[in-house]
Amino acid sequence: MTRKLVAIMALDVVGYSRRMSEDESGTLAQLNAVLEQVVVPAIRMREGRIVKTMGDGVLAEFASAVEAVDAALAIQQTMAERAVGDPAAPLTFRIGINLGDVITQDDDLFGHGVNVAARLETMAEPGGICVSYSIVEQVRHRLEVAFDDLGQHELKNIPFPVQVFRARTADGSPPQAATPGAGAAAARGRWPLALVGLVLVLAIGAWLGWPAREPAV
Repeated sequence: MTRKLVAIMALDVVGYSRRMSEDESGTLAQLNAVLEQVVVPAIRMREGRIVKTMGDGVLAEFASAVEAVDAALAIQQTMAERAVGDPAAPLTFRIGINLGDVITQDDDLFGHGVNVAARLETMAEPGGICVSYSIVEQVRHRLEVAFDDLGQHELKNIPFPVQVFRARTADGSPPQAATPGAGAAAARGRWPLALVGLVLVLAIGAWLGWPAREPAV
Protein backbone atom coordinates (compact mmCIF):
# COMPACT_ATOMS: atom_id res chain seq x y z
CA MET A 1 0.00 0.00 0.00
CA THR A 2 1.51 3.31 -1.12
CA ARG A 3 0.48 6.92 -1.56
CA LYS A 4 0.86 9.20 -4.55
CA LEU A 5 -0.46 12.50 -5.92
CA VAL A 6 -2.45 12.07 -9.14
CA ALA A 7 -5.21 13.65 -11.20
CA ILE A 8 -8.27 11.43 -10.92
CA MET A 9 -11.00 11.32 -13.58
CA ALA A 10 -14.43 9.90 -12.82
CA LEU A 11 -16.69 9.35 -15.84
CA ASP A 12 -20.29 8.16 -15.82
CA VAL A 13 -23.09 7.63 -18.37
CA VAL A 14 -26.14 9.88 -17.95
CA GLY A 15 -29.39 7.94 -17.51
CA TYR A 16 -27.73 4.55 -17.79
CA SER A 17 -30.23 2.67 -15.59
CA ARG A 18 -33.18 3.96 -17.63
CA ARG A 19 -31.50 3.07 -20.90
CA MET A 20 -30.71 -0.42 -19.66
CA SER A 21 -34.34 -0.94 -18.62
CA GLU A 22 -35.46 0.02 -22.13
CA ASP A 23 -32.81 -1.86 -24.14
CA GLU A 24 -30.22 -3.89 -22.26
CA SER A 25 -28.34 -5.45 -25.16
CA GLY A 26 -28.37 -2.31 -27.32
CA THR A 27 -27.22 -0.03 -24.49
CA LEU A 28 -24.44 -2.39 -23.45
CA ALA A 29 -23.22 -2.76 -27.04
CA GLN A 30 -23.26 1.02 -27.49
CA LEU A 31 -21.34 1.56 -24.25
CA ASN A 32 -18.70 -1.05 -25.12
CA ALA A 33 -18.19 0.55 -28.54
CA VAL A 34 -17.81 4.06 -27.10
CA LEU A 35 -15.37 2.88 -24.44
CA GLU A 36 -13.25 1.10 -27.04
CA GLN A 37 -13.38 3.80 -29.70
CA VAL A 38 -13.47 7.04 -27.68
CA VAL A 39 -12.82 6.85 -23.94
CA VAL A 40 -9.94 4.38 -23.67
CA PRO A 41 -7.93 5.84 -26.60
CA ALA A 42 -8.35 9.42 -25.29
CA ILE A 43 -7.04 8.40 -21.87
CA ARG A 44 -4.15 6.24 -23.07
CA MET A 45 -2.99 8.78 -25.68
CA ARG A 46 -2.38 11.17 -22.78
CA GLU A 47 -0.53 8.57 -20.72
CA GLY A 48 -3.47 8.00 -18.39
CA ARG A 49 -4.32 4.66 -16.82
CA ILE A 50 -7.74 3.04 -16.62
CA VAL A 51 -7.98 2.06 -12.96
CA LYS A 52 -11.31 0.26 -13.35
CA THR A 53 -14.64 0.27 -15.12
CA MET A 54 -17.79 0.14 -13.01
CA GLY A 55 -20.72 -0.82 -15.18
CA ASP A 56 -21.53 2.57 -16.67
CA GLY A 57 -18.50 4.38 -15.31
CA VAL A 58 -14.73 4.67 -15.59
CA LEU A 59 -12.11 5.67 -13.05
CA ALA A 60 -8.76 6.78 -14.50
CA GLU A 61 -5.57 8.38 -13.21
CA PHE A 62 -3.09 10.77 -14.80
CA ALA A 63 0.33 11.96 -13.70
CA SER A 64 -0.56 15.36 -15.21
CA ALA A 65 -3.62 17.49 -14.44
CA VAL A 66 -3.24 19.12 -17.88
CA GLU A 67 -3.45 15.76 -19.64
CA ALA A 68 -6.45 14.71 -17.52
CA VAL A 69 -8.44 17.81 -18.54
CA ASP A 70 -7.26 17.47 -22.13
CA ALA A 71 -8.52 13.88 -22.22
CA ALA A 72 -11.89 14.95 -20.78
CA LEU A 73 -12.22 17.70 -23.40
CA ALA A 74 -11.41 15.22 -26.17
CA ILE A 75 -13.97 12.70 -24.91
CA GLN A 76 -16.80 15.21 -24.58
CA GLN A 77 -16.09 16.84 -27.95
CA THR A 78 -15.94 13.49 -29.73
CA MET A 79 -19.20 12.38 -28.12
CA ALA A 80 -20.86 15.66 -29.19
CA GLU A 81 -19.67 15.12 -32.76
CA ARG A 82 -20.93 11.53 -32.81
CA ALA A 83 -24.35 12.70 -31.62
CA VAL A 84 -24.85 14.98 -34.65
CA GLY A 85 -27.19 13.25 -37.07
CA ASP A 86 -27.26 10.06 -34.99
CA PRO A 87 -30.75 8.54 -35.36
CA ALA A 88 -30.29 6.55 -32.15
CA ALA A 89 -30.17 8.29 -28.79
CA PRO A 90 -26.43 8.81 -28.21
CA LEU A 91 -24.72 8.17 -24.90
CA THR A 92 -23.85 11.23 -22.84
CA PHE A 93 -21.17 11.44 -20.16
CA ARG A 94 -20.59 13.47 -17.03
CA ILE A 95 -16.95 13.88 -15.99
CA GLY A 96 -15.36 14.98 -12.71
CA ILE A 97 -11.63 15.59 -12.18
CA ASN A 98 -9.71 16.17 -8.97
CA LEU A 99 -6.03 16.43 -8.05
CA GLY A 100 -5.44 14.59 -4.81
CA ASP A 101 -3.36 12.29 -2.67
CA VAL A 102 -4.57 8.70 -2.99
CA ILE A 103 -3.75 5.26 -1.66
CA THR A 104 -2.82 2.57 -4.19
CA GLN A 105 -3.41 -1.09 -3.50
CA ASP A 106 -3.58 -3.95 -6.00
CA ASP A 107 -3.68 -1.42 -8.89
CA ASP A 108 -6.78 0.25 -7.40
CA LEU A 109 -7.11 3.76 -5.97
CA PHE A 110 -8.68 4.70 -2.65
CA GLY A 111 -9.07 7.75 -0.48
CA HIS A 112 -10.44 11.25 -0.26
CA GLY A 113 -9.02 12.32 -3.64
CA VAL A 114 -11.02 9.62 -5.42
CA ASN A 115 -14.21 10.44 -3.51
CA VAL A 116 -14.03 14.12 -4.47
CA ALA A 117 -13.63 13.25 -8.17
CA ALA A 118 -16.68 10.98 -7.98
CA ARG A 119 -18.78 13.72 -6.34
CA LEU A 120 -17.65 16.31 -8.90
CA GLU A 121 -18.82 13.98 -11.67
CA THR A 122 -22.36 13.98 -10.25
CA MET A 123 -22.39 17.80 -10.33
CA ALA A 124 -21.46 18.05 -14.01
CA GLU A 125 -24.12 18.71 -16.62
CA PRO A 126 -24.76 16.06 -19.28
CA GLY A 127 -21.81 16.42 -21.66
CA GLY A 128 -20.01 18.59 -19.11
CA ILE A 129 -16.90 18.57 -16.94
CA CYS A 130 -16.56 19.70 -13.32
CA VAL A 131 -13.19 20.07 -11.62
CA SER A 132 -11.77 21.08 -8.25
CA TYR A 133 -9.70 24.19 -7.58
CA SER A 134 -6.57 22.04 -7.37
CA ILE A 135 -7.08 21.18 -11.05
CA VAL A 136 -7.74 24.80 -12.05
CA GLU A 137 -4.45 25.89 -10.44
CA GLN A 138 -2.50 23.43 -12.57
CA VAL A 139 -4.35 23.82 -15.87
CA ARG A 140 -5.14 27.54 -16.12
CA HIS A 141 -3.35 29.16 -19.11
CA ARG A 142 -2.04 25.79 -20.28
CA LEU A 143 -5.10 24.72 -22.31
CA GLU A 144 -7.67 26.64 -24.34
CA VAL A 145 -10.31 26.19 -21.69
CA ALA A 146 -12.05 28.53 -19.24
CA PHE A 147 -13.39 27.71 -15.80
CA ASP A 148 -16.67 28.99 -14.35
CA ASP A 149 -16.57 29.23 -10.56
CA LEU A 150 -19.67 27.46 -9.24
CA GLY A 151 -18.82 28.31 -5.62
CA GLN A 152 -18.26 26.11 -2.61
CA HIS A 153 -20.42 23.04 -2.24
CA GLU A 154 -21.07 20.51 0.50
CA LEU A 155 -20.50 17.15 -1.18
CA LYS A 156 -21.81 13.86 0.15
CA ASN A 157 -19.39 12.19 2.60
CA ILE A 158 -16.79 14.94 2.07
CA PRO A 159 -15.98 16.57 5.44
CA PHE A 160 -15.41 20.11 4.12
CA PRO A 161 -16.77 22.37 1.33
CA VAL A 162 -15.22 21.94 -2.11
CA GLN A 163 -14.74 24.78 -4.59
CA VAL A 164 -16.28 23.54 -7.84
CA PHE A 165 -15.55 24.80 -11.35
CA ARG A 166 -17.15 24.02 -14.70
CA ALA A 167 -14.75 23.60 -17.63
CA ARG A 168 -15.73 25.24 -20.91
CA THR A 169 -14.13 26.93 -23.91
CA ALA A 170 -13.47 30.65 -23.64
CA ASP A 171 -16.23 31.53 -26.13
CA GLY A 172 -18.84 29.52 -24.26
CA SER A 173 -19.16 26.79 -26.89
CA PRO A 174 -19.08 23.09 -25.97
CA PRO A 175 -15.66 21.80 -24.93
CA GLN A 176 -13.30 21.43 -27.87
CA ALA A 177 -10.78 18.64 -27.96
CA ALA A 178 -7.17 19.69 -27.76
CA THR A 179 -4.43 17.53 -29.17
CA PRO A 180 -2.48 15.17 -26.89
CA GLY A 181 0.36 17.05 -25.20
CA ALA A 182 -1.50 20.30 -25.78
CA GLY A 183 1.08 22.46 -24.00
CA ALA A 184 3.88 21.38 -26.31
CA ALA A 185 1.60 21.52 -29.35
CA ALA A 186 0.63 25.09 -28.59
CA ALA A 187 4.27 26.08 -28.37
CA ARG A 188 5.03 24.38 -31.67
CA GLY A 189 2.06 26.14 -33.26
CA ARG A 190 3.71 29.51 -32.71
CA TRP A 191 6.67 28.67 -34.99
CA PRO A 192 4.75 28.93 -38.30
CA LEU A 193 3.52 32.41 -37.33
CA ALA A 194 7.07 33.50 -36.54
CA LEU A 195 8.30 32.19 -39.90
CA VAL A 196 5.53 34.03 -41.76
CA GLY A 197 6.53 37.26 -40.01
CA LEU A 198 10.18 36.75 -40.92
CA VAL A 199 9.32 36.15 -44.59
CA LEU A 200 7.21 39.33 -44.69
CA VAL A 201 10.02 41.39 -43.16
CA LEU A 202 12.55 40.08 -45.68
CA ALA A 203 10.18 40.67 -48.61
CA ILE A 204 9.51 44.27 -47.56
CA GLY A 205 13.23 44.82 -47.02
CA ALA A 206 14.03 43.52 -50.51
CA TRP A 207 11.39 45.80 -52.05
CA LEU A 208 12.88 48.82 -50.25
CA GLY A 209 16.40 47.86 -51.29
CA TRP A 210 17.43 46.84 -47.77
CA PRO A 211 20.07 46.17 -46.72
CA ALA A 212 21.69 49.02 -48.67
CA ARG A 213 24.76 48.09 -50.70
CA GLU A 214 27.98 50.06 -50.27
CA PRO A 215 28.83 52.04 -53.44
CA ALA A 216 31.53 50.44 -55.57
CA VAL A 217 34.95 52.11 -55.22
